[in-house]
Amino acid sequence: MPIFSAPDGTRLACHLRGEGKPLVVLPGGPMRASAYLGNLGGLDAHRQLVLLDLRGTGESEEPADPGTYRCDRLVDDVEALRLHLGLERVDVLAHSAGGSLAMLYAARYPERVERLALITATPWALGRPATARDRLAAARQRQDEPWFPEAFPAFEAWLANPADFDPLIWAFWYGRWDHAAQAHAERDEAETNDEAAGRYGAEGAYDPVATRAALARVTAPVLVLAGGVDGGPSPALARRTAEAFPKAECVVQPGAGHYPWLDDPEWFTRRVAAFLS
Repeated sequence: MPIFSAPDGTRLACHLRGEGKPLVVLPGGPMRASAYLGNLGGLDAHRQLVLLDLRGTGESEEPADPGTYRCDRLVDDVEALRLHLGLERVDVLAHSAGGSLAMLYAARYPERVERLALITATPWALGRPATARDRLAAARQRQDEPWFPEAFPAFEAWLANPADFDPLIWAFWYGRWDHAAQAHAERDEAETNDEAAGRYGAEGAYDPVATRAALARVTAPVLVLAGGVDGGPSPALARRTAEAFPKAECVVQPGAGHYPWLDDPEWFTRRVAAFLS
């Protein structure tokens, strides 16, 4: 497990899986340890995954200044990882909330990004959060599932009051609510730094107008992958994210939720590996 230092001296960890050309992987959550990503459905058979534990998560140290949990300030950690790897340019894959971090990195260091894969990425950095309407529309696609009658009212309650989180609603984040998905969801609390998550999008983290202007000058190819039954982001929101880049394509994985590598590992790996090749 490589350890390296951020510019402020915080010791950060990354985990290597597989062999080949490195692929820097930024986790979501926000601020969930990279362990939840596993091997991304077998993507480590095609690339060496460099899974970053963001500061204060997983094996990385907590910083002296909690203000550095803010998304825009984490950009320096990503750049420190590139320097640690000794790479002139990097391929980056980012999931969920990590997508906003990846967008801010690409905006600040466009010449350092070779390819960018945004997986069910939350485009807060573009000023485009998922809406309750999007989430409800996606959730209603699951009405034939046996767990739906009990979970849907809890989901509506959570949208009205995010503090009212019932574990029943985790089912809406997965295309298949099987034992593997349930075990994955159960690990969320233990793997997430709640304090850091609360600071991730703090005031000043995002400047959507400036970010969109900067991303319009990014020349790297970009893949924006959405899940067909994911509401945050919905496929429509993912397509709007792709429009922020000059050379982006948006694909929708059929039947997938927010963790598409769990729902159909073969489809996910084949499509992402083809983009990265």
